[in-house]
Amino acid sequence: MFTDPALTRQAGRFVWLALDSEKAKNAAERKRLKIDALPSFYVVDPARDSLALTWVGGATVGQLQGFLDESAARVAGVAPTSGWQQALANADRLYGQTRYADAAVAYRAALAGAPAGFGGETRAVESLLFSWQMADSNAALAQYVAGIAARWRHDPAAGSIVGSGVDAAASMAKDDPRRAGLLDSLERAGREIAADRALAMPADDRSGLYIALLDARDAEGDTVGHRRVASEWATFLEGEAAKAKTPDERAVFDSHRLSAYLELGQPERAIPMLEASQRDLPNDYNPPQRLATAYKAMKRWKEALAASDRAMALAYGPRRMLVLQTRADIYAGMGDPAMQKKTLEQALAEEKAFPDGQRSAGTIASLEKKIAALNAPAAAAPTAH
Repeated sequence: MFTDPALTRQAGRFVWLALDSEKAKNAAERKRLKIDALPSFYVVDPARDSLALTWVGGATVGQLQGFLDESAARVAGVAPTSGWQQALANADRLYGQTRYADAAVAYRAALAGAPAGFGGETRAVESLLFSWQMADSNAALAQYVAGIAARWRHDPAAGSIVGSGVDAAASMAKDDPRRAGLLDSLERAGREIAADRALAMPADDRSGLYIALLDARDAEGDTVGHRRVASEWATFLEGEAAKAKTPDERAVFDSHRLSAYLELGQPERAIPMLEASQRDLPNDYNPPQRLATAYKAMKRWKEALAASDRAMALAYGPRRMLVLQTRADIYAGMGDPAMQKKTLEQALAEEKAFPDGQRSAGTIASLEKKIAALNAPAAAAPTAH
């Protein structure tokens, strides 16, 4: 996206920085920015050393242009001229502070008073939905998306918006009387959008929509529907990967393709693509890590462990947790609980040693729980009489 010629006019307007949040030297900045998802885009006001605007998630070139223009106006001190613009600026401030419940209320108020189609509307809507996601407000999110889905049907953001709604509806309490109707209407809208190849939206948004539809069928226990969506998802991803002009462009789809093949119970389909990515991107830990995952699913333990060895040599920072936990699962599959425990203990020690801003209390608790389960004495076998 950043190599698109249309972005040339933005080149001199900003000081550009790509931040690898996995590196220890960036832990303080990761904490300051409160990064909750990747990719995330931030524009910092240098005079105030504060966030001017935030965008979480992928974007089309047009969406990024709008975000940058809007950010530049904020940094230049262009003051809001109406009530809804003031409300939007307040919502953006709360969003940048990750005060998601408050941000959702503010975005809702701003959007209710704003004219349809205003500049920055897509960003505001997606920020509202992300705020509700982070605040676990599934019913509010699903109801809102159900009400706007028709209007956004032909917009490049349709997949992202409706996919968020499908996820939220599927996550609502099963005894909520609103759930069935919301899930049905949002899934129908989602299937229509996913199948519309004429709709110009980012490939990762369409893939994300397939994931939401897949999870919804899984939540409903619909194995036939689940497999149908997984098959359609895999076919779409293979088509996108075939269009790639470089190994990097092709490898972008590796993670989702592997997930689709795993959902279909066909991990062997991932091996050729991952071997190609491993060959073409020798310094990237992802291809061997994904190979380890695929071989683990195939119960080819030696190949899985060898791939994990290669990933271990390349991974750094919090990403090592995925490698180590996959490695522990491999040892479990090999019937080696001692090495499984040792690997989890290594992961726990590394996680605790990460600097503030990278260290995760949730990951520590999860690892401690797994180790405790391995330390627990086996339940006594029942005595026959």
